[in-house]
Amino acid sequence: MEKKSPLGRFFKARGMGPALTAFAGFLMIYIAFGIINPQVFSSGNIMNLLRSMSKYLLIGIGQSYVLITGNIDLSIGSVVGMSAMISATLMTKGMHPLLAILVAMVCCMAVGVINGFLVGKFRLPPFIATLGTMFVARGVAYMVNGNRNTDAIASGIGKGAADKMQNFFYYGKTLGLFNTFWVALCVFIMFFFLLSKTRTGRHIYAIGSNVEAAKLSGVSVFLTTTKAYMVASFCAFVVGLILCAQSGMGNMEAGTTYEMYAVAAGVIGGISPLGGTGLLLGTFMGAAVWQTLENGLNMIGAQVGLQRITIGVIVVFSVLLDVVVRRGALVRRRAAGR
Repeated sequence: MEKKSPLGRFFKARGMGPALTAFAGFLMIYIAFGIINPQVFSSGNIMNLLRSMSKYLLIGIGQSYVLITGNIDLSIGSVVGMSAMISATLMTKGMHPLLAILVAMVCCMAVGVINGFLVGKFRLPPFIATLGTMFVARGVAYMVNGNRNTDAIASGIGKGAADKMQNFFYYGKTLGLFNTFWVALCVFIMFFFLLSKTRTGRHIYAIGSNVEAAKLSGVSVFLTTTKAYMVASFCAFVVGLILCAQSGMGNMEAGTTYEMYAVAAGVIGGISPLGGTGLLLGTFMGAAVWQTLENGLNMIGAQVGLQRITIGVIVVFSVLLDVVVRRGALVRRRAAGR
């Protein structure tokens, strides 16, 4: 039997097809907008595009983990807001930024654990369970500073410390690119490795493909589901810090509708909402497609309504394509078994 090369195995990986399709779509969209408006190709626009894309990439990574298990996380956008508000509120009270960030992370991760218990342990439908925690997390974001946005974080920790925090997560640059992109890239590499090279990753795919078969194989559905939701909450926590750094304060509405952006980034890149298939590389491409569309439509002066319609059509088409491919594969398997 011929042994495949590492490059051959890479391109034959399950879910690579949709990821490459998303990459091709990204190139076509980017080039098309660049022809219409050459400013799209400018270095300044590319850097801003990468920085803006990073938020969609991070939130998409978290949602992709959950989607691959066959579930969904509607609370992820509210956890973004909770992260921004808790960290900003504590910093305006004078708490050291590192300690404030740690407290915010613990609170956000707690939401992931709760989601894991509700869906993995008590078998609540994920839509209902995470809809509930979505409202709870948003309520915490409102209450943590007395139902108002925070003051500037510099008012509590000083301008020097605030500048360091904002530069690390948003305004600063390393090797010519905004630090936001490097933060997102590091998180992407970490969770890409976890999903593709570890037992936890194999278990995540297993319960998404066939939960009963996974149980019979000794996979803990509860623990695996909880881990997936914790990844989603961690990614939302990081996005909350980025939004806090961007504005220099906490906004109660931060992260609103981000759960939908997260789903879009995943499904455009080939993450199946039916569970069991998809690569984080596809999520990377999906986030690039989403942000390139948004950026390009803005630069050619398209109305906001047209932007939303365009992106919505692409999301529906991506899911429809996944359903058609799955049905075709099922028909072929049935025919082969006769």
